[in-house]
Amino acid sequence: MHTIDNPKPHVIPEGQNATPLEVVGATASDKLIIIMVGLPGAGKTFVSKRICRYISFFHDIPSQIFNVGDYRRQLCGVKLPASFYDPNNTEGLASRHKACDAALDDLVEFMKKDGVRLAVYDASNSLKDNRSRIAERLERENIGAKKLFLETIVDNKTMLEENIRTVKLSTPDYKGVDPDQALKDFMERRKNYSKGYTSVQDDEGSYVRIINYKKFEILNVRGYLPLKVVHFIMNLHTLPRTFYFTRHGQSEYNLLGKIGGDSGLSHNGLEYARRLAKFAKEVIGTKTITDEQTGQTMSVKRPARLWTSTLVRTKETAKFIEHEEFTSVWDNGDKTSWVQFRPNARRNLDELYAGLCDGMTYKEIEEIFPEEFEARQNDKLAYRYPRGESYMDVTLRLEPLAHDLERTREPLLIVAHQGILRILYAYFMGLSRAEAPYVKIPLNHVIILTPHAYGCHEERVCLMPKEEMISDGQDEPITSMPEKKTRVSTAPSTTTSSSSHDDPVMDAPSC
Repeated sequence: MHTIDNPKPHVIPEGQNATPLEVVGATASDKLIIIMVGLPGAGKTFVSKRICRYISFFHDIPSQIFNVGDYRRQLCGVKLPASFYDPNNTEGLASRHKACDAALDDLVEFMKKDGVRLAVYDASNSLKDNRSRIAERLERENIGAKKLFLETIVDNKTMLEENIRTVKLSTPDYKGVDPDQALKDFMERRKNYSKGYTSVQDDEGSYVRIINYKKFEILNVRGYLPLKVVHFIMNLHTLPRTFYFTRHGQSEYNLLGKIGGDSGLSHNGLEYARRLAKFAKEVIGTKTITDEQTGQTMSVKRPARLWTSTLVRTKETAKFIEHEEFTSVWDNGDKTSWVQFRPNARRNLDELYAGLCDGMTYKEIEEIFPEEFEARQNDKLAYRYPRGESYMDVTLRLEPLAHDLERTREPLLIVAHQGILRILYAYFMGLSRAEAPYVKIPLNHVIILTPHAYGCHEERVCLMPKEEMISDGQDEPITSMPEKKTRVSTAPSTTTSSSSHDDPVMDAPSC
């Protein structure tokens, strides 16, 4: 009988044969149509996109947004004057109604398809008569879907102007237009939409009202899917935020080509940990401000968060990060005592559990479990290690973290594992579940993600090049498991390093 050399196994509290981190899920069988309500600039499209992304990625429920603005641009063109949106402009009103009807027609056809459960009708819908007309149409079509009005109200002047400048002025309607002139035109458009505006009333049915992304009013929302949506949107906000993803430093098992386990860091891994601590202090935990009177710039501390997994290699990677205490001011004006990068070890972030293969090399897996080796190559997303996990299992246990990530306002550094970061990266970058297992998350890199209303900006920073890792003459670690050429490709990225594909050092083995 073959003996596996695994002196430092990854032990789970539930026992060898248990499923790690028990996840109890339910299958959504109900259909839901969300009807957005709100003036321009209130974040309706942002909310719509976050809802559909969350539901489709973590719950695998087909969903689609039907944005009336897109239909209007196709029918009428872009860069229309604010007067086009004046309710007294009969020609403009007729054109907008045509766009609304076209979007609604497509939504109805979409919801009649098998397996489809969620659609979002993204428009201002500022008049009660218009909302009644939409509700009556959906009732006639007998789709069998629940209806939920989702109203967004932003009456905070600072928040409104920030939303408009960062989101709306970059849309096709204002491409190439002077920012100040575009802002003036957009505010005039908003003023036209506000004529006759009526908030959703209790007699219209179930609704959620978001006020300045701080206050929430909810009426008569029932059902698995509607409540999932409500719980999620209560974590949303429009403030800018940045995530910093990094794998742990090179581990002892990385050097041996072993997957999983709970080993500590190698010499190179500890050096990366020191460089990460410096990066965290000087980049993540610092911001540059400009003195309004003198015009001079200066660097000041900014509150930042730190998450790791519960495994030794991520905790050791974060152990040199300083935890300075200072006074911080929240966005609501409250002052608090803040501990910079307070350690927060989260078991949801533990690496995909390899079960019986924990602590083995891929060569050993191929020799001892040839059928498992082949099965994983054929379907990396759904493949589950014997008595272990699959990428789909890990996606389920990461779902609660999506709420925390959306809620976070401060810069967040996550020190985790390749399998985990692949899924989180795919979620924010708009990749499918099938693409997630093939995302490159090399060692010694920090991946900087900055989500925005229409996507996510990415930057990659290498803190320790491969040449420095192998300068001591050590052998390169065994490469990760070979992948079939039929794998899907990932989205292009902006990078400040030059790590090559399938690099045996930087792409050290992971589950």
